[in-house]
Amino acid sequence: MAEKTEQKIAMIDYGAGNLFSVNNALEKLGFSCEITHDSDVIRGADKLILPGVGAIPDSMRMLHGRGLVDVIREEAVKKPFLGICVGMQLLFEKGYEFEETDCLGLIDGYVDIIEAPGLKVPHIGWSDLAVVNPCELTKAVKDGDRVYFVHSYKANTGEENISLQTIYGQVIPALVRKGTIFGTQFHPEKSGPLGLSIIKSFLEMANA
Repeated sequence: MAEKTEQKIAMIDYGAGNLFSVNNALEKLGFSCEITHDSDVIRGADKLILPGVGAIPDSMRMLHGRGLVDVIREEAVKKPFLGICVGMQLLFEKGYEFEETDCLGLIDGYVDIIEAPGLKVPHIGWSDLAVVNPCELTKAVKDGDRVYFVHSYKANTGEENISLQTIYGQVIPALVRKGTIFGTQFHPEKSGPLGLSIIKSFLEMANA
């Protein structure tokens, strides 16, 4: 196992999300993080992770309730930031899950339901990836590699923001990025060695 690094990694706890499975993945890779909703800890971190499960409106209400929206918007542009599943969806400008919701607005675009005639929604299971725009997190990824998805909604954004995509009745962005802000629609912590390699690439990025 790799030696634990001295960098400060904060995992944002807003009352929902797959915090402990992501934390377990970090520990497997030899990294430790602080699970927190303390704005000062978030400001002092070198890297930020925003996990998530559930619905966009509830997630945004919980972020507002804990006073985290402004600090995330401020800090995400200063240091490497990774959103996972709903945590990725929250990066966009708006979500249309049950109701129109203003999200974090860190990446241009919006989130709406998957249109997959003849296929079951939610999209659950392993799906192939295609590399669109390689980035720091996709060094180990090649076309046809498979990762694990669980979601009913997907991002709509410009191709310039898409590093990886999959097909499930329609094109679905699987890994998005803008600068050092990244988001995975799939669960890297549940996607075997490839998923761990993606997390590891994020954790090993140089800090700004």
